[in-house]
Amino acid sequence: MPITLVNPSGLPKIDVYRQVSIATGSKLVFIAGQVAWDAEGITVGEGNLAAQVEQCYLNIGTALAEAGGSFDDVAKLTFYVVDWTPDKMSPLLDGISRAAAKLGITPVPPATLLGVAALDVPDHLVEIEATAILG
Repeated sequence: MPITLVNPSGLPKIDVYRQVSIATGSKLVFIAGQVAWDAEGITVGEGNLAAQVEQCYLNIGTALAEAGGSFDDVAKLTFYVVDWTPDKMSPLLDGISRAAAKLGITPVPPATLLGVAALDVPDHLVEIEATAILG
C-alpha cells in the first residue's frame, strides 16, 4: 500500500483522521472536487448533508477506480461544507460510513475539513476532493 497514515507522538491523536500521510509511489492522482451529482448531473439528497456526503464519497470512489486506484491509495481528502458547525459532524460521518459500507471499504475520513459560505449551486451542501498516490 503506497499510503501510511500516522499520528506522531507529540501531536494530538484525533480519532477521525491522522496528522500525517506518508506517500510512496509513482503516480499522483488529483480528483476534482465532487459534489452530490449522480451520473446524469442531478443533485442527490437535496437538503440532506449525510446523503450528499455519501454521493460525493461514492463519486470519489468512481474517479479513483477510473485512475486504477481505490481509497487505499488516498493520501488526502478535503471536505468543503457549507455553513459548517460542529453539530454537522455526525451527519458528515454518517454519510462517509454509508458510502464506505456500499463500497465495502474501511471509511477514510477527511484530512482537512473547511467551512465555506457557498458552493457552485445553492443545492450543494458539501464538496470533496482527493489526492491519491498509486504505486
